Amino acid sequence: MYIDSHAHLFKEDFGRDLGEVISRARDAGVERIVVPGTNEKTSREGLELAERYEFIYACVGIHPHEALRVTDKLLAEIESMANHQKVVAIGEIGLDYHYDFSPREQQIAAFNELMALAIRKDLPIVVHTRESLKDTVEIVDQLVLDHPRWKNANSEAKREGAPLRGVFHCFTGSASDALGLFGKGFFVSYPGIVTFKNSPVLAPLTQIGYQHILLETDSPYMAPVPLRGKRNEPANIVHIGKKISEIFNVSESEVANVTTVNARKLFGL
Repeated sequence: MYIDSHAHLFKEDFGRDLGEVISRARDAGVERIVVPGTNEKTSREGLELAERYEFIYACVGIHPHEALRVTDKLLAEIESMANHQKVVAIGEIGLDYHYDFSPREQQIAAFNELMALAIRKDLPIVVHTRESLKDTVEIVDQLVLDHPRWKNANSEAKREGAPLRGVFHCFTGSASDALGLFGKGFFVSYPGIVTFKNSPVLAPLTQIGYQHILLETDSPYMAPVPLRGKRNEPANIVHIGKKISEIFNVSESEVANVTTVNARKLFGL
């Protein structure tokens, strides 16, 4: 059984055949799906899905692309949604210096505000970082230093003494970057990029192992081989799990079990 820890099942991409997509996911062995929001609209759509399907959970947040829109009113709306019993994290949030759709100073300000919300609600975070890992990690490090009790109350959600505080999704950093995050209570997650030929994440992944990772599809993006170029969906997570099992010469069920347990612990599923 798998948990897809990051799938954007929003109306824009799945409005016509969502029921079929979910049925295929269940048939493929996906036991839970976590749907992260990217703005107030998609955060609400994720909540609606979580209310409709028992095995779907939501995260609420503002993507860095939309950081320029963040106001006190919008933050209050996200915080109100975060009170829902099926919201399991604040996300996705972070920094994106590749497109710079929002000014970097605005991205940093929004990231800090949304992490402060996560701390108030004692929720983990789902972090987006693209060409911005150094700044992102520095900000997270400071928050952990300033708020050592963040997630500490949940004694079951710990790894090597560190409370589980979040996941860096679609991780493309180095092995040393990942190991540093592990020590602060974070997982890293991998989508279909691990199946790409000459993928830059393969070398770091082989060094860090699969014990502290999550799996995700990042649907509808990042479809794995042999489905590149097509709309991605949660059922395709099996291709990611199979590839990782081949990398480490272990059974696919071993990879599925470890990553599923990690996701359950992080999100309290």
